[in-house]
Amino acid sequence: MSRKPSIVLDARALDRTLRRMADQIVEFNAGTDNLVLVGIQRRGVQLAERIVRIIKAQEGVDIASGALDITLYRDDLQTVGPRPVVGTTRLPWTLDDQNVVIVDDVLYTGRTVRAALDELADFGRPARIALAVLIDRGGRELPIHADVIGRKVEVNPGQRVDVFIEELDGRDEVLVADRDSET
Repeated sequence: MSRKPSIVLDARALDRTLRRMADQIVEFNAGTDNLVLVGIQRRGVQLAERIVRIIKAQEGVDIASGALDITLYRDDLQTVGPRPVVGTTRLPWTLDDQNVVIVDDVLYTGRTVRAALDELADFGRPARIALAVLIDRGGRELPIHADVIGRKVEVNPGQRVDVFIEELDGRDEVLVADRDSET
């Protein structure tokens, strides 16, 4: 029997969390010079775009942002199937000597971030790469950590974290649900 999903962040809490993360990103970078935010497809892209808008509103500067689709860089690509769905990678500038912040929705095993690092290496040599995640759920399989964390969540075996964002899902919400339940 599945338990009812529990709400980790509602829409207002998600907005507050992104505002706090934007402040932390600017502090971590010691300002906005040479700052680039790159979201991992899917929800990381929209979260990065929101953070960019928040930084613009607070600091009065435009920050470059882009999108990474890590599908072809996955270490389990052979298990995905013969025709994996590949999304858009959009990095219309050089990353050389930039301070890049990778943005993702959930940090779990670390394998998605490893794939993102591999792909970024194909686009130049940043001065520094940092990681910002909305949710850190633990459970690493690789020695990867986030520099900016929106919320740490304890997730039991058999549970998952579901991130819903307005741009893709019609609502802003983060839930912890049983792996086999529908949300």
